[in-house]
Amino acid sequence: MNIIINAVFPLFALILLGFIAGRRRLLGPGAVDSLNKFVVWMALPALLFQAMAGITWEQINQPGYLAAFSLAIALVFLVSYFLDTRRAGRRADASLEALAASYANAGFMGFPLCLMVFGPESLPAVVIATLLTACVLFALTIILIEFDLQGAGHLGTTLRKVGRSVLRNPLVAAPLAGSVVAVLGWDTPDALNEFLTLLGAAASPCALITIGLFLAQGERAEQPGTVGRIVFLKLLLHPALTYVLAFHVFSMPPLWAAVAVLLASLPVGTGPFMLAKLYNREAAVTSRAILLSTLLSLLTVSLLVAWLGPAS
Repeated sequence: MNIIINAVFPLFALILLGFIAGRRRLLGPGAVDSLNKFVVWMALPALLFQAMAGITWEQINQPGYLAAFSLAIALVFLVSYFLDTRRAGRRADASLEALAASYANAGFMGFPLCLMVFGPESLPAVVIATLLTACVLFALTIILIEFDLQGAGHLGTTLRKVGRSVLRNPLVAAPLAGSVVAVLGWDTPDALNEFLTLLGAAASPCALITIGLFLAQGERAEQPGTVGRIVFLKLLLHPALTYVLAFHVFSMPPLWAAVAVLLASLPVGTGPFMLAKLYNREAAVTSRAILLSTLLSLLTVSLLVAWLGPAS
């Protein structure tokens, strides 16, 4: 019970605080965009850079973890996508809903949760999961959307657009830069380390407050069945598949397997909603799925923390 209170309560208390601030208009609608940009462009990249700059190849050479986490995401995405394509609708919408079903909130919730439950040793695993989720999965979804909206004759243009977008993403550039520092064996100055530590420490609380503010603006979805299916796939099927693959199919240290399952159990991240807004698609479904999955994950994540935390 102590590990649940110590690790899970602070996260959801910060989300609740942001939600209350949003409902009471203590922080206006513009605060969501401002705080989100601060986290994405400054605080979280600092945390990612510092995490990658201090690791060794032995720490991240975990092909079993990479395979298990990637395959679980792919399976959930495909299940949701093919269930959606049975309905009359655009494949772009099916792609967005499949993204929501397989898009764990690893960047905003994964770092603080895993730091509290497993300690700094879990950071490399969280960085890899964040890159797979926020970069690889995101990029593949953009390609599917572009093909549906523009037609299949724009492969080269689409790939160039996606490539530029991914490389300009600070959540990609920062860990890549940190990896270069680690490979070259450079020692970062103490002043820079202190700066990155201060900036990176702001990532988790600001990100969680941002989630609460975002949820306070939730719209009502006209497709409750679709929302329910997304939440079911995200909170139940995704961690279940990851558990089987991480503990019974692929080989990896127990800590990495536990981190993989815990990250897969996290609720829907804000990425699908932002992508829906970008392409002017129906955003209420993803917005509602984020809200419901975040609320329900208070129970599911607490149970997993109680189960996985002490064992690891």
